[in-house]
Amino acid sequence: MQMLLSTSVASAFSLLLTAGSVQAADPRIIAPGAKLEKLAGGFEFTEGPSADKDGNVFFTDQPNDRIVKWNAADGTVSDWMKPCGRSNGTYFDKDGNLIACADEKNELWLITPEKKVFVEVKDFDGKLLNGPNDLWIRPDGGIYFTDPLYPRPYWKRDKEMQQNGQDVYFLTSNHKTLGRVITDLKQPNGIIGTPDGRTLYVADIGAGKTFAYDIPANGSPTNKRLFCNLGSDGMTLDNEGNVYLTGRGVTVFDKSGKQIEHIDVPEPWTANITFGGKDRDLLFITASKNVYGLKTRVKGAQ
Repeated sequence: MQMLLSTSVASAFSLLLTAGSVQAADPRIIAPGAKLEKLAGGFEFTEGPSADKDGNVFFTDQPNDRIVKWNAADGTVSDWMKPCGRSNGTYFDKDGNLIACADEKNELWLITPEKKVFVEVKDFDGKLLNGPNDLWIRPDGGIYFTDPLYPRPYWKRDKEMQQNGQDVYFLTSNHKTLGRVITDLKQPNGIIGTPDGRTLYVADIGAGKTFAYDIPANGSPTNKRLFCNLGSDGMTLDNEGNVYLTGRGVTVFDKSGKQIEHIDVPEPWTANITFGGKDRDLLFITASKNVYGLKTRVKGAQ
């Protein structure tokens, strides 16, 4: 995830994915007759959507330092938290807390339903992180998050890399131990894992590739393998194991890494996605200044 589309990222996606007309809707993915609909607009740059237990979607408008709530019952949007530490990627834990990549001070936050904030990660080895970006929480509560470098104008620190690489970190379920667990990627960004906690997907947006890993109990991913030749800003999974990547619209791959769908989005950049709505069958898309929805036959992975 990122606040602004960089030239290098745009070039990577241009090489890997040719923009064009929407491919024919795959009946395995898109609901019959469904069309992409604009749900709300007027934002600066939308990011980090996550659905709560009722299907309401919380997403970030990072330049305006706010978390916005889309109400699944009536489709309205309202500010939920402002300021919000310049939050970027978010994910709900099993207790209903919103875990957020709070980019203002390069921290990882836990935000309770009452909007009380706890700083879960503030540094690593005594140094600030580059900028926590996207995250996934595995079934036991352990948290994986990516830490690429996207210099921000609001940082009080210098704009250089703080760590010695752009890596992936793992925070244990008790939130007491933080480790660097993937160190050989160029610029990790989107990240998601399977509901059974066995497979982790990490998008290396800098290299234009997405990799899959096995997840052992100790948290250090193993058995790295190429999943597809496309990087991604944000990611999600459906209940049939299909993987959704973002950038130039939304591109969907089956479990084997075969592309089965591409959804054009009429915006310069599609940053992130999740499944929302009371039945988890609305593909909720954050794209530049607007958010979109598309009804699907599948549901979000639970």
